[in-house]
Amino acid sequence: MRSSMPLIGLSLLSLACVNGDSPKAGHDPGANSISYGSGFSAVDRRRAEKYLSEAATLCAREGGKLWGISLCGPIAIVDPVAHAIAANEPLPAAKQPAAFGFSNSAVDWGGRRWTTVMWQQMVAAEDQGYRTGYLMMHELFHRIQPQLGLLRPDSNNDHLDTVDGRYWMQLEWRALEAALRDPGPSSAGAMRDALAFRAARRASFPQAAEAERIAEINEGLAEYTGIVAATASAEERTALTLERLKWIIEQPTFVRPFGYGSGAAYGMLLETRRSGWTRQFTASDDLSSLLMAAAHVTPSADIEAAAARYGGAELRIAEETREVERRARVAELRRRFVDGPVLTFPRARTYTFAGDVTPIGTAGSIYPGFRARVEWGTLESSKVLISADGQTMTVPAPAHTRGSMLTGDGWKLELAPGWRIGPGIRPGDYQIVQVTEQGK
Repeated sequence: MRSSMPLIGLSLLSLACVNGDSPKAGHDPGANSISYGSGFSAVDRRRAEKYLSEAATLCAREGGKLWGISLCGPIAIVDPVAHAIAANEPLPAAKQPAAFGFSNSAVDWGGRRWTTVMWQQMVAAEDQGYRTGYLMMHELFHRIQPQLGLLRPDSNNDHLDTVDGRYWMQLEWRALEAALRDPGPSSAGAMRDALAFRAARRASFPQAAEAERIAEINEGLAEYTGIVAATASAEERTALTLERLKWIIEQPTFVRPFGYGSGAAYGMLLETRRSGWTRQFTASDDLSSLLMAAAHVTPSADIEAAAARYGGAELRIAEETREVERRARVAELRRRFVDGPVLTFPRARTYTFAGDVTPIGTAGSIYPGFRARVEWGTLESSKVLISADGQTMTVPAPAHTRGSMLTGDGWKLELAPGWRIGPGIRPGDYQIVQVTEQGK
């Protein structure tokens, strides 16, 4: 069955380079005619054309130099609200993957691996002065990541929401920033400090080394690739790396975004010390270990003196103040999502969310801007609690339990046929259950 979202056919872009072929030299992406479906206004069509044309140009320039494989391939820019798609080639007749277009991702569809980018994020990035090309190149790397053997199951980095975790992480970032800003001889000292802060954090949290390493592979390599492919000089690359790192530092939690900043920063420092490092990188490598070997540096011995060089005392006070506020937020979230009454769902195998994840202890983590379209129905919620083992999801109890359209505090649910609301384990709680022949 053909997609329910209309296709905006941008065949002019010729980005179907799944065999590693880049657009032909001298090809003008804007020279061919364009056919449009419904869903986008004329202004939006021009923007979509520009975004995909920029992706074609950057792909051709990168030419597979970083990873030995072209980044180019099928792209769909999706507006899930207007039910519209701008694509660089015809959409498959196969059914769309679950939650298609509700997040920036790479999905298998119709026998091909597609990059999907949210229309709203592209427009917001452009309107706020960010590089849309960087975003496209970042997402295109995710398309080839499994082919490179560099996509790992996500790990838990909740330690980065603690005082010590955040303290050592920010000191490491400050030292990496210093090393990037001054590539001269003094950068060796800054790199040694960054490695010392990293070692101190991992000593405090023994599980951190592997969990952080995986996050830096999954998102840090994509961030590095996006930055390199979207810029034309070393100066531009450094500036964009620092700009992105600054944005990550300003986020309310580092649990998910830290890998972007750390991975890109270590990648940039490796760039001038180990030519072609991306071609030799494997899924068992650690970026900081590679930098130690390439730059011939070891962690600074005096950790307290190193911390003082980057404002450690003031940072510690700020993090302890934040922790008091965080505990108050967690207590309120626990009241709503744990203490009850609540509605519990079976685990959604596929879902999207938008925003920062908030760990709330052994109960799990709160995911904002949550959307899932699965066998039991379609859920949209401002916040969802996903259990620590990932097996269940929870929202505050519904206002009523009749019918297939249900609402509650910040959420709405459309139940699929064959599913209903039943009593939960605790009095006053509810759960989604499948209707059996006897229960009809």
